[in-house]
Amino acid sequence: MAILQLHIELAEVRPKVWRRVLVPQTITLAKLHAVIQAAFGWGHAHLHEFVGRDGQRYGERDPMYDTPGEVASERTRLTTALLGGRTLHYVYDFGDYWDHRIKLEKTYAPDRQVKLPYCIDGAAATPPEDCGGAPGYEDFIATMADPAHEEHADMAAWIGRDNWDSNAFDTAEANARLEYVKL
Repeated sequence: MAILQLHIELAEVRPKVWRRVLVPQTITLAKLHAVIQAAFGWGHAHLHEFVGRDGQRYGERDPMYDTPGEVASERTRLTTALLGGRTLHYVYDFGDYWDHRIKLEKTYAPDRQVKLPYCIDGAAATPPEDCGGAPGYEDFIATMADPAHEEHADMAAWIGRDNWDSNAFDTAEANARLEYVKL
């Protein structure tokens, strides 16, 4: 099976947070959800959905808000959801609303030497869960950068460490998490 190279970028945050991953061409959106969670280091703690360029939503239908047929199954393959295009959105945590833009960059010939999924590149630290979306993350970065800030100690206790490098990213750590994703 062919290999897809995806560029996945978190919208509206600075510094830019992105990952470049390799996945099989046959990947479903449900499996891609697991790949994104691992590559970014999210904790699978919130609802999510994919949104195609035609506005089609993929995920689990909420019976209180969604009419039958409004949300398509996540068992849909990525290549089908792309509808011949190259981009798709993934929204994680409807409260914080982490919008990820997924772009299909390249397609490679099958290669049995490549273990999938695999993160080949990336930049910047993933925001902590429940920090308040893009505006909350901006405040979090400023608070963590200033040890004299009145909320610094509380934020440090919340994340379990006294420092935060918003530019930190380690491909090896991302790949260690990806090893647990079953495709």
